[in-house]
Order: sequence, then C-alpha cells, then structure tokens
Amino acid sequence: MYWTCGNHPGQELNPNLYSTRRDFLNRVGTGFGALALASLLADQAKGQSAGGSLLAPKQPHYPGTAKRVCHIYQSGAQPHIDTWDPKPELKKNEGKTAGGMGRGRLLPTQFEFTKSGKSGLEMSEIWPELASKCADDLCVIRSMWTDVPAHEEATKIMTTGDFRLPKPSIGAWVTYGLGSDNQNLPAFVAMNPGGFPSAGNVNWQSAFMPGAFQGTYVDPTNTRIEQIIENIKSQFIGSSAEQRQQLDLLSKLNEIHKQKRQADGQLDARIQSFELAYRMQTDATEAFDLTKEPEHILKLYGADSMDRGQAIQARQFIIARRLLERGVKFVQCWNGGWDMHAGIANAGRTRAGAIDRPIAGFLQDLKQRGLLKDTLVASSTEFGRSSTEDGPGGRTHNAKAFASWLAGGGVKGGQAYGATDELGSAAVENKVHVHEFHSTILHALGFDSEKLTFRSGGRDFRLTDVSGAQPVKSIFA
Repeated sequence: MYWTCGNHPGQELNPNLYSTRRDFLNRVGTGFGALALASLLADQAKGQSAGGSLLAPKQPHYPGTAKRVCHIYQSGAQPHIDTWDPKPELKKNEGKTAGGMGRGRLLPTQFEFTKSGKSGLEMSEIWPELASKCADDLCVIRSMWTDVPAHEEATKIMTTGDFRLPKPSIGAWVTYGLGSDNQNLPAFVAMNPGGFPSAGNVNWQSAFMPGAFQGTYVDPTNTRIEQIIENIKSQFIGSSAEQRQQLDLLSKLNEIHKQKRQADGQLDARIQSFELAYRMQTDATEAFDLTKEPEHILKLYGADSMDRGQAIQARQFIIARRLLERGVKFVQCWNGGWDMHAGIANAGRTRAGAIDRPIAGFLQDLKQRGLLKDTLVASSTEFGRSSTEDGPGGRTHNAKAFASWLAGGGVKGGQAYGATDELGSAAVENKVHVHEFHSTILHALGFDSEKLTFRSGGRDFRLTDVSGAQPVKSIFA
C-alpha cells in the first residue's frame, strides 16, 4: 500500500505504524483528536441529513429575543441564602432548631444584602461589581428547585435535563436547533478552568444526536493556543499544504466508504468534522488570541488581577465574548468551589471574589458592543443549601430551593422572580423547575420546547422530555 505526502510520493506505508483505523485517522487527519474523533466515535443517529452541513444556520419556530447563549455554571451548589436570596428571618431566629433538610440550628445569612441599582434589587455584599454596575440587567429567579440533592445527578439535570439516561446537553439542543453562524468554529464551546466538572464531559455531550452538536472542550487556564485547544495543529504534519493533502486523502477514503452506506448520516458528520478541524486552525487561533484585546478591556474583566483565580476567570469570559461575537451559538463557562458544608463566610467571599469582576466585565462589554440585547446570559447551579447549619458556618444540600439569574436576550432586568419561604428552605411562590428554566432559555431563542424534538430509538425526545414544562414568559420585557 502506498500513499502520497508532501515531498515523499510513493513512500511505502508501514503496516505497523498504525495499529488501528482509529490511530490512522487520528495521525493523518488534521490532528484534532478531541473534535474530529468525537464525530467518529459518538453513537450518532442514522438517517440524518445526507447533504449539507449539520451546522448550517437554521430558523427557530418563531422570532426569539436572543440569538445566542452564554451559560455560566456555578458548580458545587451555590448557597442561595448567602448570594441571591436574602432571609432576614434567619437572623431573628438564629440558633433555633428546624426540621426538614439539614436538621439543626438555623444559620443566618453570612453576608449583608443591600438594594442595588435604580431597581433596588437586593444583592449580597460579595457581588460589589455586579451590584454597582449590573443590578438593573439581572433577573434573579429565587424559586428554583430540582429533583435530587446529589451533585453529579443534579448537575446532569441542569445541563442535560436528565440524570438517569445519557441525553443531549442543552448546548447540543441549541446548536441542533439553530446551527451556527460561523462554519469555521464549533457551534458549542464548553470551558472549565483546570479540568472537568462533576459528571465530566456528559455535561456537553450530544448523546444520540450527531457528534457535530456536542461541545468542544477548552481549558482557559492555558495561555498558548496549542494548549487551550488540544491538537489544534498536527504534531505529525508540518505545513498547511501537507495537511490539506492528508485531509483530501481522508475525505476520499470516507467518500468511498460512504458509497456503500448511503443511509448512514454519521459519515457526513465525520467528513464535516475533519473539515471544521482544519478550518479552525486559522479562525480558532485568532478567536483565542487575547493579545489582540486592548488594555482597558483586560482591566475591565480583571485579567490584570494579582488574584490568579480572578485572572483565569477573566480569560474565560473574554474568550466567551470573542466566541459569541464570532457566531458561536452556545458557550458554557464553569466555575467551581461552591460545595460549602462549612466556612461560608470565608469561602463564599473567596469564590465570589474570583468571578464577580469577570462576570460584571463580561456583561458590561456585551452591553457596550450591542450584544447583550440579543445574547442570553444564564447563570445556574445544581441545587441550593439548607437554612440550617451543617459543619461550622456551612450548609448541607437542598434540592427544594436555589437561585439562578438571567440577563440580556430580551429579559427584563432589575427584578426578582419567585420566592422561597421565610427561611429559604423551599420554593413557594412561582416555583421554577429546571425543566422550566430550560424551556425559558429555548423560548428566548424562538423555540417551543414541546416542538423541538429529535427522534431516536423509535420516539421523539425533548430537552424537557415529557415534563410539559412551560417557559416563564412574564420575565421578558
């Protein structure tokens, strides 16, 4: 068997060089193992689009108020009582015992809340930047609830709608519905500084959808483009021309394979993924190059901070903005460390200190560029925490109450929606389940969550499945 590569025509292919077809494809492809092989190895549905790009721009069910989404995930179960849901009754009843989740002594809110912005939205003192500059842009949902008080399961519910079976992530659903405005970048990018969160890459998977819809993982702790996106350039092939030759060879092999499998939609996704990987070498390199950002923007986000945690989060949100303005439809930004069974007073201030300025800078930057009006920013966590003390100064898990917030994308800012009881133990007014939260996001994008379906295994699936969840339309302007 012979192959052609650059200046070595007719070189004999060593049969021992590639132990498997997978190894061959990984080595002679563009080098984008994480992206291209995702399409190769994913359990993709058959019978999908036989022609054209799976990520070609598509129209929603009706005109939406948002065109793109940034999902901020506060991993670890952010304590709503100390961050977004003030409960003065806890202070009045400090030390008293209570039943229910987290039996024990009532623990008062660990931080002061003040009215912020023209709207007077009550916000915790740990959000000085958000409170002073973005309060009137935020819609805080104080009546969230979920199904289970376990981190991994609840995280999967928030990111995929289900913890029992592998399901497409919300980002996969969005890219499936909208496609992409930039065919040279992934439609869905997931970023988490330093590694994978609870449940790992399940949080941005495509499951039974074609692999083209799954998120591309990025670690924003790195500063070099070759480190930010693994295998952005092939370590086996030098010039772009050589890579083009190899990609053409790979495309021919896949096309030959395709002729015998006309009904297999995964082959189209496979070919397209390799092409995307090749194109990304230029566009991704530019999109992730923060040296092009002016000093005042870096300062706005906190990229110049001596606090390493804040500087890394700043990088993440600058990259998020750069991707969104380049046509990426769904960007997921993760921050962790909110699992506070003890010491909320110190740990909460530290965690908030790392993200307050970057998120505030992100919202301000989007607004200044005219992007916030049609970009939905959605912040969530997996569940809330108890009104009672667990470890010293900490709280245990609580699935009955937590808080999320939305900004931009047609949402009316400066408001709090829903409420928990006087102790913050359970949502009682205008309760919003995770499925309803998802339905609200889809509604902003122009989708009826009951009608956005994908057929697999003989049935039609939805992000909200059979819940019948409806969007919270009253929060929109």
